Amino acid sequence: MIVRTAAARRELLDRIRTVAIVGASADPARPSYFVLRYLATHGYDVWPVTPAYPCIDGWACYPSLTALVAEQGRPDIVDVFRRPDALPGLVEEVIALGIRNLWLQYGVVHEAAIRRADEAGLTLVVDRCMKVEHARFAGGLRSQGFNTGLVTARRRASASMR
Repeated sequence: MIVRTAAARRELLDRIRTVAIVGASADPARPSYFVLRYLATHGYDVWPVTPAYPCIDGWACYPSLTALVAEQGRPDIVDVFRRPDALPGLVEEVIALGIRNLWLQYGVVHEAAIRRADEAGLTLVVDRCMKVEHARFAGGLRSQGFNTGLVTARRRASASMR
């Protein structure tokens, strides 16, 4: 099912805890690094998936989703920072591993792979940033990703605290 509403994206973010970040980078200038750090500081367990590094800031990296699942078990969601042409193979790996949720970051759009994921019954978010969506629901950003000017030290209670 392709998630199309803000309410459904919020519900998804509230129910997941573990995030595999495919295409994670150790370069602080890369969006995948910033999203990794942001999610980790907002209550998610993050697992970087990249053959490029043995670890990123103390988090062990996994060369593939298959290697990650063999060692850690299935993540709740896979957040993808890869070129669109890598998506068909990645979608097949996600399906084969029994992972149920897939988040495709801005620009990671491959129509056939999206259709395949949807037909396989994955919960799928397309062409959105997980960090931007989370920050927006926490009160810090508008839907376009701009700062709302809201200043608070209070974080929204997590689903497990309700």
